[in-house]
Amino acid sequence: MACSDPTTAPNPTTTSPSSPHSLSPPSSSTPPPPTIVLSPCAACKILRRRCAEKCVLAPYFPPTDPAKFTTAHRVFGASNIIKILQELPEYQRADAVSSMVYEAQARIRDPVYGCTGAICQLQKQVSELQAQLAKAQAELVNMQCQQANLIAIICMEMSESPQPSSFQQSLDSFISPPSYQSGSCFLDDNITGAAWEPLWTSSL
Repeated sequence: MACSDPTTAPNPTTTSPSSPHSLSPPSSSTPPPPTIVLSPCAACKILRRRCAEKCVLAPYFPPTDPAKFTTAHRVFGASNIIKILQELPEYQRADAVSSMVYEAQARIRDPVYGCTGAICQLQKQVSELQAQLAKAQAELVNMQCQQANLIAIICMEMSESPQPSSFQQSLDSFISPPSYQSGSCFLDDNITGAAWEPLWTSSL
């Protein structure tokens, strides 16, 4: 009886090359979309706190301009800024933030007077310009009155004296000199001939 060699026995677990599982391509899974991480606003970043979805400071202090919140926070404080914005309607908050930032900058430049000093300086300039404008308008009115009076005097003189005035006559006489007769200025040819005739005869 022949003994079969166990090494030559076929392995029942071996997959044949014609198996459909060996020909199937690997499953291509789509990568998940990247997670969008929203940067906190400049106020929350400086205050080192989590920026909420409805942060009252986010629309007015973007992360690209941290100096804006730093200036306002230095003078007013974060709690006062939040309180002021919450008490105002939404359409007035942007103007309020601009006003607070301007006032804070003026206070940093001039710790004594702040924005009051800038306002007083501008009011002084306005008063000076108004005084210059009033002076120019007064001079203009004065010149117009002088012109009207001069025209009235000329019209009155022309209506009273229809003939040319003495000034006009003297001016006309100066422009057109008096005409002279030819006989009074030049000697007569007959007279000159008679006067020169003895001289010619004596020489001969």
